[in-house]
Amino acid sequence: MGALLEARNLVKHYGSVEALRGASFEVRAGEVVALIGDNGAGKSTLVKCLSGAEQPDSGEILLDGQPVALDSPTRARQLGIETVYQDLAVAPELDPAANLYLGRELRRGGLLGRLGMLDKAEMRRRASEHFRTLGVQVQSLDVPIGALSGGQRQGVAVARAVVWANKVVFMDEPTAALGVVQRERVLDVIRRVRDTGVAVVLISHNMPEVQAVADRVEVLRLGRRVARFTAADVRLEQLVGAMTGALSQEDAA
Repeated sequence: MGALLEARNLVKHYGSVEALRGASFEVRAGEVVALIGDNGAGKSTLVKCLSGAEQPDSGEILLDGQPVALDSPTRARQLGIETVYQDLAVAPELDPAANLYLGRELRRGGLLGRLGMLDKAEMRRRASEHFRTLGVQVQSLDVPIGALSGGQRQGVAVARAVVWANKVVFMDEPTAALGVVQRERVLDVIRRVRDTGVAVVLISHNMPEVQAVADRVEVLRLGRRVARFTAADVRLEQLVGAMTGALSQEDAA
């Protein structure tokens, strides 16, 4: 199966700092790819380029094998690419359903809709269905999301991305600061997303978590991809070696 989303030789400068030095990456439909690397490896910059938040200075991005210009996050979302940021970017004063439909609110039919009235009942019904399908446990649909646990807020943020993505979901440290039970629930949601055929890119520093949920692992170091692994076959010391430079040959087994 060919790559669904692919980066080829991306270069990105911030003044005199070269964040990406010919970085490449690929993810296929229906798989979880972990993107790992030490601080400063270029992970965040690569994700920003692939989600439309930044534009590379040179290189090529392909979607379904065709070159594409991701010149804004809006354009990326239009193409089916969503991102779950580490800070979640939720509206804490709104309930889970309102957060799920934030920016994509449903309007009521007829004149009321034309006047801007929202169909809150339908958004709640659909949100409840989406949460159930994804296995996202929400204490209540009636309370502000800020009153929910960290795991539940994370679940809503992930669900929001998944509901609107039909190609790729980027997840930046989705289990950071979560407890063991909450972490397992989020990982289970990631597996469910993969099983729908949507590609998931997991950015994480948690190596056991990476090995538990990823199908493949791609390693960045100093702005370049230095290794690719099948998660089921890789050892922890290989991942650490690739990240630190002890193992630097791309496609290392």
